[in-house]
Amino acid sequence: MFFFKSNYQRSKDIEKVKFPISPYARELFLALSQAKQHKQRQQFSVDLVDELCDLARIDIVNVKISEKKQYHKKSGGRVVYKQYGYYRVASKYIYINNRTAVRGQVLAAKTFLDTLLHEWMHHYDHKKLGLNSIHTSGFYARLRDLKEKLGYFEL
Repeated sequence: MFFFKSNYQRSKDIEKVKFPISPYARELFLALSQAKQHKQRQQFSVDLVDELCDLARIDIVNVKISEKKQYHKKSGGRVVYKQYGYYRVASKYIYINNRTAVRGQVLAAKTFLDTLLHEWMHHYDHKKLGLNSIHTSGFYARLRDLKEKLGYFEL
């Protein structure tokens, strides 16, 4: 009998990224964690994402770090929704706003890194795992595994 797992179940079941992290990826990650200027964040993001794609043996993804404020919605004078960034499957494109929604301040390093790795994980899910990438417990486990391997929790 043929057993078919749904996209959701497959995503939930995979909790690790299945490729080694290079010392170069860790160096880029550390450099990116310390970068504050837009041009530095743009270049280190491109370099890190290229390295992760090479290590995972998947197509390169384009990365754009914007100096614009995060897209947001307000209700009653309060921010009720913020979009830090997004990934577009068809164009293999990651877009991240480098400024906070209201004050326009440069994103904190960990917020920036969280967003970049989150969007890259969608690319990994689609290209490597053949998933329609959704936010399952497995997605967040894979993201945590990647962060651990890069040294995120040591920052």
